[in-house]
Amino acid sequence: MRRDFSIFFERYHWPTDKGQIPFCIGHRGASGHVRENTLAAFRLAAELGAEMWELDTQITKDGVVVVSHDDHLERVFGVNRRISEITAAELAALDVEVPTFEAVAALARETGTGLYIELKAPGSGLRCWHHLREHDQRFACIGSFDTAQVRELREAGCDYPLSVLVRVGDDPHAKGDEARADILHLCWERASDQPQDLVTPALTDRAFAEGREIVLWHEERRLVLDDIMKLPVLGICTDLPDLMRTVGSSERSSVKQG
Repeated sequence: MRRDFSIFFERYHWPTDKGQIPFCIGHRGASGHVRENTLAAFRLAAELGAEMWELDTQITKDGVVVVSHDDHLERVFGVNRRISEITAAELAALDVEVPTFEAVAALARETGTGLYIELKAPGSGLRCWHHLREHDQRFACIGSFDTAQVRELREAGCDYPLSVLVRVGDDPHAKGDEARADILHLCWERASDQPQDLVTPALTDRAFAEGREIVLWHEERRLVLDDIMKLPVLGICTDLPDLMRTVGSSERSSVKQG
């Protein structure tokens, strides 16, 4: 099935000549190659062909949005500190590679890459939106598992596409309604050996009929990736952008064609 994404792109002022659909969304950058959510990971993802980067937001004690999946620094950096309990200056003084959101947004402007922002810390969404708006940086999407954070942006008048992340077992349509989201992001990589079978025509037809697009989980299995690349979805996350971009050109569609 082919899908025309032109209305979506026009509504949100996304570039219509950028890469291929489904977009390759580097999950925490090229996190299969280098440390996740770092400037190095994001730059490498762009070099490997990712049209967008998925990134996670936390907030320091003094209100600076930084990019890290976890509030606690132990898992990634082996440091027993929490981002939310220290200032941005204190964080910068540690031996960790936690960039500010502003730095990642600037790198995205430099490389022409889109931002797929997953909100972790409450309150980070409004700050990210305002920064993007100040720089007229339109190629971006903001979402979260937390429907309240997505809805907060909708009610504040956010004019960027909003995404709700959906866990296995949750009703994606109900989550979309609860969050008032534009995009259903199905995080179903652990659902089975063949999670693509869960993306049924009934699911996609209903989402499209309700005016929503679909983004899929981070995928690194060659056979699964080959299948989901053929689905009429807006984007696919992956730790390995180079793996996704080795699919033959016959399996791809241009942005303008849908």
